[in-house]
Amino acid sequence: MTVVVAIAGLAFLILIHEAGHFFTALAVGMRPRRFYVGFPPALVKREHNGVEYGLGMIPLGGYVKIPGMHRPAASDLDLYFGSALYEEPRLLPAVDRVKRPVAEGDFETARAALKELEHALADARLSASANRAARRGVNELEDALGPESYWRQRTWKKVAVIAAGPATNLLFAVLLLAVVYMVGIPSAASRRVDTVDPGTPAANAGLKAGDTIVGINRISTRNFSEVRDTIKSSGGAPLALSVLRNGQYVELSAAKPIKRGGSYILGFRPAIVRYKRYGPVTSVGLAGKDVGYVAKAMGSWLVHVTSPANRKQISTPVGIVHTSSEAVHQGFRDYLAILALISLSLALLNLLPLLPLDGGHIAFSIVEGIRGKAVGRAVYERVSMIGIALILFVYVIGLSNDIGNFHGG
Repeated sequence: MTVVVAIAGLAFLILIHEAGHFFTALAVGMRPRRFYVGFPPALVKREHNGVEYGLGMIPLGGYVKIPGMHRPAASDLDLYFGSALYEEPRLLPAVDRVKRPVAEGDFETARAALKELEHALADARLSASANRAARRGVNELEDALGPESYWRQRTWKKVAVIAAGPATNLLFAVLLLAVVYMVGIPSAASRRVDTVDPGTPAANAGLKAGDTIVGINRISTRNFSEVRDTIKSSGGAPLALSVLRNGQYVELSAAKPIKRGGSYILGFRPAIVRYKRYGPVTSVGLAGKDVGYVAKAMGSWLVHVTSPANRKQISTPVGIVHTSSEAVHQGFRDYLAILALISLSLALLNLLPLLPLDGGHIAFSIVEGIRGKAVGRAVYERVSMIGIALILFVYVIGLSNDIGNFHGG
């Protein structure tokens, strides 16, 4: 059940990201054609009011298909209608009547000629694959030549539509963190152990939920602050815990702390005895500060991403679901905080100026606005190949990290 909750949380973050693109596109006059969670082929799909909604088989994200993302080019017709022309040479005049004005930039004439080409295709005898490619070409060109097409819009509209996805995730992260502050954050912890994480030094030493830590290395501890500070300042040196268990004094075998998130830990959680709650306005302010801290830390991480320590922090949806499901075990506060961090990460990483990420589209939109002319599809595709290669490379590293973590490596 915890895995289901974690997957549902990740899917929801993707859903609201794409919803940001979708509703902003509608608001500025670009009617989207598809709204998918995950990438096609579709597991489930349904059309409503001219929009195809679907759940994709490839769970790497999601997308909204906005009409005419790229300025049409004459080469588009060679791509879509090449097989059809080979099987039905009689289509050549109809294809040329579209191709010639597209090459000259006369898109209104090309749009009118596209209707004639569509009629000619209806009478042509084509194989299933050639017919499918030609039909797709007609649909793509109709979108690209229409008044709603993305590439024809003013720069501010294009930037607004693309930036809306990351902005939605950013606002949702602030909202979740604000909820955590309003519900209450731990302000005091006891020496009593609430949970012990499996496979950690604490678990290996024999620490159990319900134990009360009364000493470390035979030096008494009066409160949890002393326990925490001793572990953090250990430098990784072995620590022997003394505990009270069911009223009996027990000395555990020494455990060597491990480093996570820049601090040494043993792998247990103390029982919380008091929570501090904040009002809505203060909570939003504190959440905003947290977002700023995380954004700064992530920027530093990106600058030094090639270091071995930072490479170990890369994860994929597999690792994200695993971490989220562990947070569900700890309670809804931890789960909401993890979900907020994931939402913030989606926002910030999508703003990287790499195609096909949102940041890449924003960068190209600004370049097009400065040039006063749309960049052709071929340029987009060449730059996208570099971005996709980098993303796949990082994904492979993340997947390797996730598999290693599952096996304790």
